Amino acid sequence: METLTKEHYPLGTKRPELLFTPTRKAYHELTLDAAIAGEITSADMRISPETLLLHAQISDSLGRTQLANNFRRAAELIRISDERILQIYNALRPNRSTKQELLAIARELEEEYGATENARLVREAADVYERRGRLKKLEE
Repeated sequence: METLTKEHYPLGTKRPELLFTPTRKAYHELTLDAAIAGEITSADMRISPETLLLHAQISDSLGRTQLANNFRRAAELIRISDERILQIYNALRPNRSTKQELLAIARELEEEYGATENARLVREAADVYERRGRLKKLEE
């Protein structure tokens, strides 16, 4: 498999044959006519993890490491329900969770979803919150 670089961006123009939705519809199938005919559902309009990983490759080729990491984390999150993502987001807000609660979320991300990059980010947040005194205080 080839590694994509900045020359392949934008993918929709330069490499559309690589783009598929999570329902495996090809990029070229996502047309207004198809939508009017009822051949496209809302699930067809979502981005696939594979597409996000292609964007990560391009970002890496530009030296935009943080952006590439964001694309990789986003690709992992696609397998997680929107409801659970919002719960995790709220748990990551300062003073909302104990360190143990955040570490449990990191384990869940890794073990249930294979989301190792996101788990690493949650563990890092737990450590930073601990250093800065931003963890939830236990009732005494």
